[in-house]
Amino acid sequence: MLRLKNINTYYGKVHALKNVSLHLAEGEIVTLIGANGAGKTTILNTISGVTPAAAGEVVFCKEPVQALQPDRIVKLGISQVPEGRQVFKPLSVEDNLELGAYLRYRSRESKAAIHEDMERVFALFPRMLERRKQLAGTMSGGEQQMLAIGRALMAKPKLLLLDEPSMGLAPLVVQEIFRVLDQLRRETGTTILLVEQNAKAALKLADRGYVLETGKVIMEGPAAELMENAEVKRAYLGKDKKEIWER
Repeated sequence: MLRLKNINTYYGKVHALKNVSLHLAEGEIVTLIGANGAGKTTILNTISGVTPAAAGEVVFCKEPVQALQPDRIVKLGISQVPEGRQVFKPLSVEDNLELGAYLRYRSRESKAAIHEDMERVFALFPRMLERRKQLAGTMSGGEQQMLAIGRALMAKPKLLLLDEPSMGLAPLVVQEIFRVLDQLRRETGTTILLVEQNAKAALKLADRGYVLETGKVIMEGPAAELMENAEVKRAYLGKDKKEIWER
């Protein structure tokens, strides 16, 4: 479904991604792990067009997308849940979800179909239904994260990009979010690319993983194998890393 080939991305003169290649098959959950500054978020932003690649190729569903604007990439079926959630705090839960479907409204898709998808979001996250008229900025961090995921789902993505969904959240909330991601894949076949500092939880959820270091992929493989890799254990799966998600 998605293939990155020899991607190079810069922030000014800073070479953030260095010949990065990776792929996702349809229906997979793939995780990116690595230290802060390794390039994980930059990969997501490069895929979504927020930080375009200077060189290399991004192919989504057999179509090159590296030169497209972010709105066009969303329309093709890629949605990103950004780090820090970035919900529209002065707006209600319902309004945030409506904005997630903005391009669908612009293309004159049936309002009934859009509202049906909103009900599916409420089924995934019952707390959102209880708070549908509440201002997003008055909700807890965990509720805002659920809303950010729901907003991304309102675009009907084939590929969902998630950037640090567990950041700053209580373990029980993270557990709920990871269960929803697993449910999404099982019930709808949504493909997921996950950036997550909690490497143990991410590898338990994922089918495969890539390990990044200073803008390069240094290791890749099935999640179960990475979990047992001595170097990955030493760097990312230490005894102090609390496990918060169980299949």
